[in-house]
Amino acid sequence: MYDVGTRKRALALMDQGRSLNSVSRETGISRAAIRSWRSRLEPLPRTAPPAPGPPADQRAYAYLLGLYLGDGCISAHPRSGHYLRIACADSWPGLIDACEVAMRAISPTGRSHRVQAQGYVSVVSYSQHWPLLFPQHGPGKKHERHIALDLWQQAIVDMYPWEFIRGLIHSDGCRITNWTTRIVSGERKRYEYPRYFFTNRSADIIRLFTDALDQVGVDWKQTNSCNISVARKASVALMDAHVGPKY
Repeated sequence: MYDVGTRKRALALMDQGRSLNSVSRETGISRAAIRSWRSRLEPLPRTAPPAPGPPADQRAYAYLLGLYLGDGCISAHPRSGHYLRIACADSWPGLIDACEVAMRAISPTGRSHRVQAQGYVSVVSYSQHWPLLFPQHGPGKKHERHIALDLWQQAIVDMYPWEFIRGLIHSDGCRITNWTTRIVSGERKRYEYPRYFFTNRSADIIRLFTDALDQVGVDWKQTNSCNISVARKASVALMDAHVGPKY
């Protein structure tokens, strides 16, 4: 027989995302006993860690928020807690690294890992508090529900708008080079000009993006309901200075 404190400690370790084998080795309790405690219809009450306040690294949070609104999701763990996942294309290894650095800076556990899939990597972190840090989490797809920032999130975005814009571009945006030809002094010459695009099916996320662009003085044009273009030379130069192409 094990006392209540021993059971609570073993279950708390499981709630941290630890495997059954590792908890059994650390505590000396058989896997069968731990499994039986977890499978009870009325398990022992477990106290959740205190809810975190606004993240200390607000710059990293602004970037991670942009990534989450574009290519992120939060899913519940079967036992307790939640996983935050950000999908990053294999084509951009620097983006994957930047995502992982930001996620570890914001995660209450300070941990994350990568899961390779075909053509992309999911950067993943486990915590009970991801829905508190990203209250935009909810049932269904983001573009099918209302998306708005809490006051504390908006304050962070107002302080670090470029990091927020960078996260959105790194998730659902791109920098491309267009070209055209003109006749100059009887000769046809080719001219190239860069521009940025951001595409998202959520009108609310589009608005958050364009509000941030307005704040930093970037001119933009909405080409359709899902697409924002930044093409003016001065605005592209601003984007290049603070965002740049994916890498």
